[in-house]
Order: sequence, then C-alpha cells, then structure tokens
Amino acid sequence: MTTRPYVIVGAGAIGGTIAHALARRGHDVTLVDAHEAHVQAIRDKGLVIRRVEHERAADDTVTGLRAFTPDEYPDHEPIETALVAVKSQHTRDAAQWLSTRLSASGYAVSVQNGVNEPVLADGLGRERVLGAFVNIFADWEEPGVIRYGGPGALAVGLPDQGVPDGRVLRVARDLRAYGPVTSTANLRGYRWGKRAFGAILGLATLVDAPLADVVDRYPDLAFLVASEPTDVAIHEGIVLESFDAYEPYAFQSATPEDVRTAAIARLASWLRTQPKDRSGVYRDIAVRRRATERGLVSDGYEDLAARHGVSIAFGREVQRRIAAISSGDAAFGWRHLDELRERPLLA
Repeated sequence: MTTRPYVIVGAGAIGGTIAHALARRGHDVTLVDAHEAHVQAIRDKGLVIRRVEHERAADDTVTGLRAFTPDEYPDHEPIETALVAVKSQHTRDAAQWLSTRLSASGYAVSVQNGVNEPVLADGLGRERVLGAFVNIFADWEEPGVIRYGGPGALAVGLPDQGVPDGRVLRVARDLRAYGPVTSTANLRGYRWGKRAFGAILGLATLVDAPLADVVDRYPDLAFLVASEPTDVAIHEGIVLESFDAYEPYAFQSATPEDVRTAAIARLASWLRTQPKDRSGVYRDIAVRRRATERGLVSDGYEDLAARHGVSIAFGREVQRRIAAISSGDAAFGWRHLDELRERPLLA
C-alpha cells in the first residue's frame, strides 16, 4: 500500500494509539506533544502499546519515531497531513501552532472527542480541516506507554457533512492500520450517538466499578440517561449512526421494553470484553487528578432540548454529581445510583 507522512499533534491515548498503528504499517510518523518526559521516552525507547489480559501485560513497541515538543519541531519542515489529537481545550493552541507549519496544500484532521473543527478552522481556514468521530478505548499510562483498552470505532468525514472527498478517503484508508475505520457523510450522526453513549459512561463514572457492572445492575438508569440526548436528536431530525455495540435508536424513550432490554444487555456484554473497564472521565478524576475534557464548541444540546420540550434533568443531575466528585466534595459510590433511582423524576 502507499505510505504517507503524518504529523500527530498530541501523543496521548488517541494520538499515541493511532501513531503506533500507522508506524506499524510503514507510514512516516512524527509525534508532537507538550509532555517533555513523554517525548523523551518515545525518542529513547520507542512508543509502547501495552495490552493487559488476565493481569498480564504484553508490550508492543515501535522504535525510530521522531518526537518533538512544539518548540523543538523543525521550522523548515512543512506539514502536509496533521492529525490533531489534543484534548478539546487545547485545540486553539494546536491550531495556532499549525497555522505557520502547514504546507500550501496541507490540512489537519481532528481526531478528538467533541466538536473541534470550527476552532481549527478559525486558525487554519475551513477548507484545510477534516473531522473524525473517535471511540478509541485507550489510556496514557506513563511516559512512552499507551495502555490499549480494546477496539473502538473511528470514522472520518467532512466537518459540514457532505460526500467524502479524496482527502477523507485517503485518511480513512490509512487509518485502517488501526482497525475498521470508515469514511462517512454523517459525522453529526455519529457524534450524537456518542453523546448518548457517553451519557452512559458518565453515569458509570459515579462508581469505582467496571462499566459493564454498572450497566448490568442499573439498566433502567443507563437507558434513561441515554434516552434524553437520543430523543433530542430524533426530534431535531438527526440521522443517528450505530457504532461498536451501541445501537442508538434502541435508546429512544418510545423503545419497547424487550428491545431496550436486549440493547442494554448487548452493550453490557461488549463492555465486559473491553480491557479498559473505566471511563476516561473516571481516570482523569481518580488516577491523573486533572481536569477532564472541556469542549470549546457547543453542539447546541440544551437549546435543542428546550426547543423540542425534551427534559434533560436526569443527565444534568448526573453531571452535577460528577462535578462534585471531581472537586472533592463527594466520593465515588453506588449510593449515587441508588439515590438517582429514587428521585421523583424517575416516576
């Protein structure tokens, strides 16, 4: 296959996983990351993907990668294709850094959580930005090491929807080094599906327990928290996309009980197969003790919910409790779910 150079800005869980897969397939990969110890470890020992099964770790290392902090990157090397994998709150800095380094025909692809293409477009120009939907399960474990959390969906498309162009098709083809990547004309549909799936992960973040255990023990709450964004999307006429074991239309409030029960059971079974058994938000709070993802661009969720008369009170309460745990005002615990189940709004 044809190989191409890629510069990956942000070499954490998502960026590191993609970089490792591209390098394994023979692509020329350069990593740029602000974490100096991470950069130095990649230079010295290579980039490690650590798979842990049955409490035994197996490391897969690629060596010979070029890695730089932003200030170290060679100014004389224009960038043709950049994959931006920083956290959402750092997107503006990434766009500013790329603005003087992209080649005349170069472009950047947001492989991030959330909606970040408009921020990149402000700094680079709308025509120089592509987008992606990412559901990669991975964690940054230590400098030079990314812990593999199981396979997850990835789709590449144009930020404003529309038929994928040649750039989208090439990037999707190359990223299949990671797994079953697709090109799409409906990034919005994937992202709204993930908003609902992410609400389930948020619910599970309230407890220090495997995701599958939470979904198994509280299927009613998992369904309720996902049904709010699903109903908003359906009222807005958004075509939702399925991914991994998540079937979005099974989580609309009008879903028959037998269908919802089967969908939740399928999701819980899939989650149980994933080596990563806690959410990224949980890991940010409990392990890395840092601020979690903070989006710069809103998808209009609250305004759309109000316009269509869809209550999102339950999801708000879940988020309030996550914020209390993050600030140290509350602790992880099953009591959150028991209290949520007892709330009058569930009647």
